[in-house]
Amino acid sequence: MQQVDTLLVRGTLLTMNDAFDQFPDGAVAIRGDSLVAIGPTDALLAEYTAGEVVDCSGQIIMPGLVNAHTHMPMTLLRAMADDLRLDVWLMGYMMPTEREFVNPDFCRLGTQLSCAEMIRGGTTLFADMYYFEADIAEATAQAGLRAVCGESIMKFPAPDADSYEQSLAYTRQFIQDWLGHPLIVPSVAPHAPYTCTDDILQACTNLALEFDVPLQTHILETRQEADDSWNEFEKKVVNRVADLGVFRAKTIAAHCVHVDTEDIRLLHKHGVAVAHNPTSNLKLASGIAPIKEMLERGVRLSVGTDGAASNNDLDMFEEMRLAALLVKGATFDPTALPAREALAMATRWGAEALHLGSLTGSLEVGKRADLIVVDRSPLHNAPHFERDPNSVYSQVVYATQAADVQHVMVNGQWLMRARTLLTLDEAAIREQAADYARQIDRFLIAREGNVLNKLVAIGGLHQEESFEIQVKARLDDETLIEQLLQSPVVEMVKHNHYRQYDTYFLFEDPDQGRVRYREDDFIDASGQMVSVRTRLTYTIPDKAGEFDDAVLLSHSRFIAPADRPLRFYREYFQASQECEIHKDRLRWHILYKGVLFYVNVDQIMVPDVKERYIEIKSRTWSLHDAEYKAALTTEILNDVLVLKPDTRVRTEYVELCQESE
Repeated sequence: MQQVDTLLVRGTLLTMNDAFDQFPDGAVAIRGDSLVAIGPTDALLAEYTAGEVVDCSGQIIMPGLVNAHTHMPMTLLRAMADDLRLDVWLMGYMMPTEREFVNPDFCRLGTQLSCAEMIRGGTTLFADMYYFEADIAEATAQAGLRAVCGESIMKFPAPDADSYEQSLAYTRQFIQDWLGHPLIVPSVAPHAPYTCTDDILQACTNLALEFDVPLQTHILETRQEADDSWNEFEKKVVNRVADLGVFRAKTIAAHCVHVDTEDIRLLHKHGVAVAHNPTSNLKLASGIAPIKEMLERGVRLSVGTDGAASNNDLDMFEEMRLAALLVKGATFDPTALPAREALAMATRWGAEALHLGSLTGSLEVGKRADLIVVDRSPLHNAPHFERDPNSVYSQVVYATQAADVQHVMVNGQWLMRARTLLTLDEAAIREQAADYARQIDRFLIAREGNVLNKLVAIGGLHQEESFEIQVKARLDDETLIEQLLQSPVVEMVKHNHYRQYDTYFLFEDPDQGRVRYREDDFIDASGQMVSVRTRLTYTIPDKAGEFDDAVLLSHSRFIAPADRPLRFYREYFQASQECEIHKDRLRWHILYKGVLFYVNVDQIMVPDVKERYIEIKSRTWSLHDAEYKAALTTEILNDVLVLKPDTRVRTEYVELCQESE
């Protein structure tokens, strides 16, 4: 007889292979990290002997579940802020808290908490997108789970990077360090098309292709994303991403709630795998993904929980049950996603979506021993019918609960036996998580009345480029403008004339930043007003850097449409001080050495300021690019305008006007 390490016998065996083979009295033989035999118990007992024989009578032996999309450390933010609009939830609560707390320790603990929950719920493989992904990978490997770990990259500064270039460099090193690990597959994770520039998406794609690793991203989670893409790029989201070549990589697209038939055809054509997140999409009111059409058109489907901050759990039994029910209700078709296929989404299809189908997702000889044993005896799962072989799939999908999972094995190693975790200290994790909750509560209480949170609650807030380069100077000689525009190294692109009416809301605590309400009146060549735009701008007080004495590098600004009267904002913000500035502005868009700059010539009318001022500005998402543009700004000042150093002004208009009062 052949010797193996472990034999699981006398269970109802669901292989979840292509043929959906099952054995009412089945067994599996395990040697090392792999499955060496599968079949009827008596046949395996006649051929194999093992040091460990596990009697699975009254239980189901099946592949571990696959969570195709989540954010592991966000378990530490579970139930922190619920029942909110997506923008309020994300920008008012999640992002500020992440900026304050997310560090390697936070990510390791949050991952341990998530791993404990996943193991208890029968998940053996997951795909993650977050920050400090090397620490997440380390915590996952120590817990013994299998994962595709993606380092998030976006145009905004992140908790682990001040610029996207730093995120890319971190990701490259992360991939090199973890490539070939038996449990961890490193990946690239550009957050979403709306949070990434074309350059970022292409750089991420090239990195994924260079190392042949998966690329994870969010696509069309909200309807707003579709509208914004058309307004900004005159392209649909999926078309834009496809045209940029992103789908050349092994792409896993989370959500895809608002894809249409054309989008679905493109996803299928390029072999993109979709991670369906029904609970999160419903809870955040994002919508219902067209799963039935994706199935019919052959798109590779999987299912995920999303993060515990938006779900609020990592229960894959609940997730696949909701996936099966939701598509039926949305299409009025009870056959749209049968239980057997729903379980396939959460096992073999999920592994295939993550490009790990050759290793896991089904119980087949040669694959890794990633499996769970589930109790069939609880009251909520009684009785059992044997007439239809598909009834056992219905039992698993529609009736089984996460607490029914008894044993969990990954890569041939036990992670849980008889509901006892073997690789994690659950009590210590609970205690440390509770301490984080107390810290976050204190932080959020202190933020009550925060100006940025108030802006978010209004809606429509979004972040402009991460860095603004600006210089301001008195314009003592108006001929300098003609000198600039006629310079052979300057190309004028556009010219506008505005009258601007600004109201600044200032607060006792300068760290709160300030809010500007602006009415922009566009003036035509005849001097007539032809259009009006109003908006709010929020700026943070600190500067990111300074060059050449007065060329300032500012952190990002946030803007929102001002669709309410000025009276509303006065009452809403309850500022400690207001400052009114009215000015006449001439603006030119110019190219200097191929780089776009904005040149403003301003005459302040209220308060009465005699001097005119020239401003030179540019913006970028890149810290490296910001420093380059700052150097070019200095060249414009010194070599083209030849402005005297004593004309430069270091303060903003609001400070100038306060000084003049």
